[in-house]
Amino acid sequence: MTRAAEAPRVPPWGMALASMFSVQLGSALSVHLIATVGPAGTAWLRITAGALIFIAWSRPPLRSVRKRDLAPLLALGVMNGLATASFMAAIARIPLGTTVAIEFLGPMTVAAARSHGRKALAWPALALTGVVLLTQPWQGTMTMAGIGYAAFAGVGWGLYVLFTQSIGDRFEGVAGLSLTMPIAAVASAVVGIPQAAGHMDLNVLATALGLAVLFPVLPYALEMHALRHMTHNAFGTLMALEPAFGSILGLIVLHQQPTLFEVVGVLLVVLAGAAAQRGGLRHPPAGEPAIAPAE
Repeated sequence: MTRAAEAPRVPPWGMALASMFSVQLGSALSVHLIATVGPAGTAWLRITAGALIFIAWSRPPLRSVRKRDLAPLLALGVMNGLATASFMAAIARIPLGTTVAIEFLGPMTVAAARSHGRKALAWPALALTGVVLLTQPWQGTMTMAGIGYAAFAGVGWGLYVLFTQSIGDRFEGVAGLSLTMPIAAVASAVVGIPQAAGHMDLNVLATALGLAVLFPVLPYALEMHALRHMTHNAFGTLMALEPAFGSILGLIVLHQQPTLFEVVGVLLVVLAGAAAQRGGLRHPPAGEPAIAPAE
């Protein structure tokens, strides 16, 4: 039996769960860095550290970039940078689980829209009901700024899915990230440097590097291996657990105690996210092969 045919020692669903754990742990731990360098400063430092790691991991295939690739590359990088900064601003104002649930509305709506069925649009509506239970607008305890930042991050995540498909058709894996992450770093620098200036030291830089490993480096490596052994549909369904992971780590790391309404809200978002993945498979285009990362 060849090495490629061997079953993975860690089940692929375990890698997917570990990826979500890493993402949300990195988000929870970022709250402490936000207090020092601000939300935009935290996003800029994390993205910049991640970009440097990906460039060292795989040399950017600049010679393979064509004119038609420039627009989606720039759009993906800029959107990634701004959405990350917006997400950081949200978790500084509202609970982590609530932020993740609101943000999750973006990609879930994209998944429902791709199913080409009117019934699928019921799932974003169900998730929106869950978000209403999470935010409880009748209480007036959630800041509108935090909800707005989370909503913008959700729009960014949804657009990120669409732009990633275009880039993924041409550049696989690390090759694409080594191109888009530096663009995201430059985009986030516009708002990040003014916040972080005067507050950076070796401890801050080391913290940012560690957070970059938690996200995006480690999750990407785990997801890359997981997707080799499971369908995109199954993977997407598992990723619907992201809001639940956010709530759990918000409780453990940040001591954010959810109410009964918030627990029900998260469960509704998770259910809707899992259901929205059904029928949302996308067949790869039959065009030129994607450019794989250098071994």
